[in-house]
Amino acid sequence: MRKWWVLVVVAAILTLSSPAPARAASILFIGNSFTFGALSAVKYYRPESVHDLNNEHLGGVPALFKAFTEQAHLDYEVSLETSPGKNFDFHLQQKAAEIDRPWDHVLLQGYSTLDQNKPGDPALLIDYAGRLARLFQAKNARVDIRLVSTWSRADQTYPRAGHWHGKSIDVMANDLREAYDQAATTSPAIHSVIPVGQAWNRAIAAHFAAANPYVAVPKAQIDLWAPDHYHGSNYGYYLEALVIFGNVTGRDPRTLGPHEQAAAALGIDPSLASNLQQIAAETLAAEK
Repeated sequence: MRKWWVLVVVAAILTLSSPAPARAASILFIGNSFTFGALSAVKYYRPESVHDLNNEHLGGVPALFKAFTEQAHLDYEVSLETSPGKNFDFHLQQKAAEIDRPWDHVLLQGYSTLDQNKPGDPALLIDYAGRLARLFQAKNARVDIRLVSTWSRADQTYPRAGHWHGKSIDVMANDLREAYDQAATTSPAIHSVIPVGQAWNRAIAAHFAAANPYVAVPKAQIDLWAPDHYHGSNYGYYLEALVIFGNVTGRDPRTLGPHEQAAAALGIDPSLASNLQQIAAETLAAEK
């Protein structure tokens, strides 16, 4: 009888002294169609793996990020709040009830031309990046906020009506990046700018991806854009997710390998997955 009580006491002591399981890091993606993967299979990729705060059952780039972290044995609880064609002001003014919580990480992706009514004007994006940062910092003083700088739109570059018409395809992405860099200075809580547009530029400069989707795409190249030459293709969103994964986690995207599970599910050939991982890794290395 005495031995039995000794075992009970020892078990109780071990239970009390054992460290509690580590809590998954919470991360919120805020954005629009460039975040939820419009016009691609990415949009409905594994929606059950993430929490859609708008209850629209979307997976998108957040679900790709979740898949990457699982394969890297990292624990993130991933949420998204997205709405097509919206900028930062919409999320603060219309979705505060959904997003005003203590998060560990927040990723903010704004409208693709910076301002829908004034293409190329960064004022609104800069203003509301700071306001959103203050909202999240009030709930968690240590929140890690990052801005996602997006890609050049071919439909804004090649057609005459485009705001960036007559300029090379890399210019729009670099203009967006400059605006996001300015926005990042509005708050010490904004940790960095994630260079998605620069990854697209690198893929195009390397002749791995087509520069102009309005002409026949060479056989040896991929098209990062969807058929509207505006949104991303499976390849484009996959590259976006790889850059985000590497930036947020500090992991080299190439460690995911050519047989990465999300690429296989999206029909991306292992060799192309490997090349996209290489582009993402080189882009992140260039930032350092």
